[in-house]
This record gives sequence, structure tokens and C-alpha cells, in this order.
Amino acid sequence: MKIAVVGSGYVGLVASACFAEIGHEVICVDNDPEKLAALNRGETPIHEQYLPELLARHRGHRLSFSPSLPDAVRASSVIFVAVGTPPLESGDADLSYVETVAHDIAQSLNGYKVVVEKSTVPVYTNEWIRRVMQLGGAEASEFDVVSNPEFLREGTAVTDFLYPDRIVVGADSERAAKLLRDVYAPLTKGTYCATAGCIPEPSGAQVPVRLIMTSAKSAELIKHASNAFLALKISFINAVANICEAVDADIEEVALGIGTDSRIGRRFLRAGIGYGGSCFPKDVAAFRSVARECGYDFPLLDEIVRVNDEQRKNFLRKVRAALWTLRGKRLAVLGLAYKGGTDDIRESPAIEIISSLLNEQCSIVAFDPAAMERAKQVLIGDVTYAEDAYQAAVGADALLILSDWEEFAALDLARMKGLLRYPIVIDGRNLYSQKTMQEHGLLYVSVGRPAGELATSPAAALKARS
Repeated sequence: MKIAVVGSGYVGLVASACFAEIGHEVICVDNDPEKLAALNRGETPIHEQYLPELLARHRGHRLSFSPSLPDAVRASSVIFVAVGTPPLESGDADLSYVETVAHDIAQSLNGYKVVVEKSTVPVYTNEWIRRVMQLGGAEASEFDVVSNPEFLREGTAVTDFLYPDRIVVGADSERAAKLLRDVYAPLTKGTYCATAGCIPEPSGAQVPVRLIMTSAKSAELIKHASNAFLALKISFINAVANICEAVDADIEEVALGIGTDSRIGRRFLRAGIGYGGSCFPKDVAAFRSVARECGYDFPLLDEIVRVNDEQRKNFLRKVRAALWTLRGKRLAVLGLAYKGGTDDIRESPAIEIISSLLNEQCSIVAFDPAAMERAKQVLIGDVTYAEDAYQAAVGADALLILSDWEEFAALDLARMKGLLRYPIVIDGRNLYSQKTMQEHGLLYVSVGRPAGELATSPAAALKARS
């Protein structure tokens, strides 16, 4: 099938590559000439496992990049809209890019098309897209609008697309629903994973994939409700972690006891410095705005945000408690992206924490496997960037772990202790056990776990160093 994908951002680029991977002919449209030139040169603008391989495999064959939306619309049966919907100051999603694309599609129709909203949008967006297209001159019989929310996790987006938990299609027309069934047939029939050279199936994947057909409004709500619920789980376990610290309980043990309940599940019950990224903060705010517009008071969403914000402040208090004063301290920071496996620093807790430390006159030596170039564009102050974790630690008063990259959980701790000025590690991701850190003579502060006596005292740190 011939498909157009409008937008070459995170969702659009991954979708384009993956649609080509499962056998479709794809035109990815973007109005940024520099980005298009880079893509056509073979560059990959985001850090994402398997994406460079798929782009190299299909570029110039089943995947092309174009600045012309009219040409792509006329050449395609299905048009996926994957443009940005950034938050406004009110928390509402900015749908101006979606509106512009809808208007331009309407003026380019040359037969029946299905317009698929892939961006994260509030309920009723499908109706507005239909209205905009009709105002733009399209006849109602010439198109249908479908909601097909994405559930991609940065770092595993390609495997999430090809081996998802479910595919949700919100269609109010059987004609449009049939086309979407055909689009996803290689996944829902299980034929893709049997092809030679397919992306490896992750552990626990459901094959064939479950297709959930709903109304357009239900599909729009599913996306916001899903992300709000996952953010709720993160904020909940962080709130429980704060209680654990108060009573000297261990959040890892508590989370295990909670998560093994099949009704709850273990995923997203990792205590830390809170959620970030391009989805959860934006989607919780947008869902809260949708609830207000519908006349429903949803204070639980406000509390999710409050707990998340407070968790970063709690981490800064841990740093102060471990170091006593911050002015003039040299701190090694591991992690700039909002989580491991990506170069995305949008709403990153690490960036916010570093900015607060810079305001308190600390100097920062940072390392991240993928996000340093992006961080250089936003961090202002006494920040230098290291070639690896060990270079960052040289002479530092403490080591801060702010992103959960796998390599940060496999450090040579003996070497690290020898490089630090004081053997203090403040871990916002709970990557290590306290026993392991104590065995290596490191004073370890983590989230939701009892702190050792030495870790609470700068004097004790000096004594341990000597």
C-alpha cells in the first residue's frame, strides 16, 4: 500500500521506517529542507535503536523523503499526520500544525483518502480535522478521518512499533477501518516476524499483535488516559519512596511486593527523580485541560504533577545533605537525557536538577552517551562535558547518577572511587544495591532506601577518603 507520513519528527520518522519495513511504499513529508537533506544523505537525526538500519535498508527503495505534501497526498491511499502538538501555556495542545496540514490535504485530494491522526491530540480533534478539510474544499465523501494513537517508548520505539502491546484504531467508517486493517495486517497476522532479516522479536512480545477497533473519540481518550495512568504509577511509587525513607524501609522491596500483584504489574514502579520526556508532562497537562473543558474536576492529575515536581526538589535536598554546602562544589553528573537509550532532553529531570545546581554556584562535569550535543544548547553556566563516566569523576566532590543508561549500572566502582575526591555517589535511579556500594567503600545515597550513616555526613566522607 502507498502511504504518506506527514512529519519527520520522532513519531513520523519511526513510523515511516517501520511502515516501509513491513512492506509499504512510504513518502515521508517535511517542510524543513535541512532535515530532508540530512535524511537523504543517510543521516539519522535521533538516537534510536534499529532506526539507522531501517533507514539505510529502505531509503531510496520503499522509503522516500519529500517537501511536497500535495504530491505525497495524491500518490497515497492513507495519510498519517505526525506533526508536533506542543503544549500552550494553558496546558492545551497546540493544534495549529495539525490544522495547517488538514487544510493542505483537503486541497490536494484526487480521490478517496484516509487521513490518520497519529499525533497525540485531545478528544474531538478528528471532528475538527473533518471540519477544517470540508472548509478547505473537500467533499465529505472524499475522505475519512481516523485516530491511531502511538504508544512508542523512546529508546525502544522501533520494536514498540513492530511488536506493540496493541494497535488502537478509532474509525467511524467501515471503509476507513478496512484500510487500516490492511495497513497493519503484517503485524496483526504475524507474517512480519516470519520474514528474513526482520527486527528481532523482544522478550514477551505478543505475536500476532492485537488490533483494537474503537470509535474515534475513544481512541483519542485512550492515548491521554494511558499516559496519565503511567505517570500516576511513577508519581505513586515516588510518594511511597518518600514514606520508605521516613521509616527506614526499602522501596525496592516494597515495589517488588506491589508489582508482583498481577492486577498492578511491575512496570513503571521504579522510584527515582520523576518522569520527563516529550509525552508524559505534555499529555498529563493536556488531559487535565480536556477534563476542565468537559466540566469535570480531575484533581488527581494535579497531584501527579505536584509529586513529580517535588521529587526533583527531594533529590536536591539529598545532594545538600551529602555535601553540606553546594557553592564551589565540583559535581560529576552521569545522564542528561530524560532516560537511558535516547538523546531526548525535553522535560528531562536531569537538566532541571543540573540547572538548579548551577544556580547554587556548583560546577558540573557531565557525561551522557547520546544527549550531550543537545544539552549544550540549553545548559548555561559552568558545565563541561567528559568523554566518559570516569573522566567526569576525576576530582569531583560527588558523583550524581541522573539517567538510567545500562552502562551506568555497570561501572568499575573501584576505579570510580579512586577518581572521586570524596567517595560519594548520589543515585537518582537506584541502579546499585547498597551492599555493593558499601563493599566498594562508597557512600551511597539513593531514593526510597535507608541511607547509611556515613552517607549523611561530609565529615564521614572525609574520613572514608582517608
